[in-house]
Amino acid sequence: MELEVRHLRVLCAIADTGSLHKAARELGMAQPSLSTQLRRIETALGAQLFVRARTGCRPTLLGLDVLGRARPLVAEFEAIVTEARAAAARAADGYRLRIGATASRAIPGWLRRLRAREPRIQPALQMNVSARSLLDMVAAGRLDMAFVHEVEGSPLRVPQGLCLRVLVEREPQFVTLAADHPAASRRQVRLADLAGDRWMVDSTVDGEWDGLCRVLRSAGLQPEMLHGDYLTAYSLAAIGEVVTVSQPTAHPRHGLAIRPLEGDPIGVRLLLAARTEAELDEVYPELEEAYWSVVREAPAYVEWLERARTPGVRRGVRPDPAPRIRQVVAGPRTPSDRRPASVPGPWP
Repeated sequence: MELEVRHLRVLCAIADTGSLHKAARELGMAQPSLSTQLRRIETALGAQLFVRARTGCRPTLLGLDVLGRARPLVAEFEAIVTEARAAAARAADGYRLRIGATASRAIPGWLRRLRAREPRIQPALQMNVSARSLLDMVAAGRLDMAFVHEVEGSPLRVPQGLCLRVLVEREPQFVTLAADHPAASRRQVRLADLAGDRWMVDSTVDGEWDGLCRVLRSAGLQPEMLHGDYLTAYSLAAIGEVVTVSQPTAHPRHGLAIRPLEGDPIGVRLLLAARTEAELDEVYPELEEAYWSVVREAPAYVEWLERARTPGVRRGVRPDPAPRIRQVVAGPRTPSDRRPASVPGPWP
């Protein structure tokens, strides 16, 4: 048997996961097939590459040597495939931009601004509740860029080689509840005010279910939790059946109230990802402008931002004498965050 790139990818997966079972799942193979594949590779090389034990698999000295040479080859091959796919897509679609996104009210304005700036641009939008899936698609060359959100406390796994631009370092998440809910009369809702309510959350959105559960547990609450999409959640919230998390830019709906949570316990980071800084530069200004445009249309968020401009109102937000709102960078920076994460918002 001659070794191929797929065989090297098998060795890397086993080493990265430390388990034949996990590696098989990651590669989309049955474990017996993977075990057979590994034996054939070891036979071809003439020595054992991994020590198998009940606690998992660990590379032998020879295995470490082979992995050290295999990883750059696998990475280079994947880069060739990614770049070829992207080039083929551009050749086939002309100036088509393949954009992926999780839900955001900024998206229509972003696409409209891109078309207005350059009529030849034809954005093709692919929506997905999974930010992880979208980032993987960008890394694989199936999308040119992705606008996603990262739930606080549930960091995204960013594929190697992607560049990130931070639109908002921490966007607070609000609560949507019935307009006649007793807590709706407050400017800010305390979690304790919702102790008797059921929550509905879309558990298919990366990190949101776990993030909300962590926040509720920290507040000493254990409410009933329902799985459901947010369109259903809003409909049920309007009749008082549930309360739900919502983006602060959410448009007010009849029968609903959108309110900040006291202390802002839930937050997300808004990110734009692409394979190169040049691609980010090409579309970021329109995204930033579109985002702050929808912010102006969200009364509860406008009020929150005005309070955040006052010194001492909220830790982590820097009051700015200029006519702008700026989010202050919080936490360690990743190597891919090459631009400053202070995000100017054209806020009058």
